[in-house]
Order: sequence, then C-alpha cells, then structure tokens
Amino acid sequence: MRALLQRVTQASVTVDEQIVGQIGHGLLILLGIGQRDSEAQVKTLVEKIIHLRIFEDEQGKMNLSLLDIGGQVLVVSQFTLYADTRKGRRPSFTNAAPPTLAEPLVEHFKSALAEHELTVAGGVFGAHMDVSLTNDGPVTIWLDSEQL
Repeated sequence: MRALLQRVTQASVTVDEQIVGQIGHGLLILLGIGQRDSEAQVKTLVEKIIHLRIFEDEQGKMNLSLLDIGGQVLVVSQFTLYADTRKGRRPSFTNAAPPTLAEPLVEHFKSALAEHELTVAGGVFGAHMDVSLTNDGPVTIWLDSEQL
C-alpha cells in the first residue's frame, strides 16, 4: 500500500462538476492499493499517518501530528501510484490491485482513520476526479507499507 501525503490548508475533489469531498487544514492522501495488500497494511499505514509529526508547533517546528491538530483528511484512491516505468514509454499498472480488492481496502482505510475521531472525506472510487489543493509548506511525504 502506498500513500502520498500532502499537508494542505484546504483540498477538494470534484466529480462531474460536483464537489464530492472537501477538507480544511490537514492531509490530502493519494492512496494506492497493491496486489498483495490486506487489512494489515491498512492498520500499519493509518497508525504511521496519524502519529507522523509533520505539522508545525508554535515555534514553527514540525512537532505535531494529525491527531494533535485535529486535522482533516481527504482520501483519493490512485492506482497510478503503482506505475512501473522501467520498460518502454507506457507505464504498466500490473502491480496495482484490481478494483474488487482495492475498493474495499480504500473504504477500510477511510473507516480506520475515522475511528480516531478525524473528519474524513473521500473521492469516488474509479471515477475521473479533479483534485484541488493548497499544499501547506509545501510538505509532501511518500509512504510505502513495504518499507514500514
């Protein structure tokens, strides 16, 4: 499971010209599900994300976690995080999970975040989405459950 975290002051996702999810201060999480991922990876990744100290304290140092600031989360499924570009010019996505595996894990991921009393919004799985954000910092962090 792969997650690209972007610390934001605001973010939204639009489908068919309708906003389907939006947040204020917190994290936009682009989430990719791999072929071998399961609920175990969800738990590992959620625990890392909610405790990661990437928000600034009063002195401007990154000392606070998502939980510390009561931040909000926007989760957008993105299979392209599993792009393999080693050969040729067209990426291969064979390492990305099929929708029948990925969609339930994305929903479980959002539920696991919400269990920590965080406001969680999301996109529409499999839809063409327009994502808008204001990256705060900018701060962008890459997480891969295989490396945790």
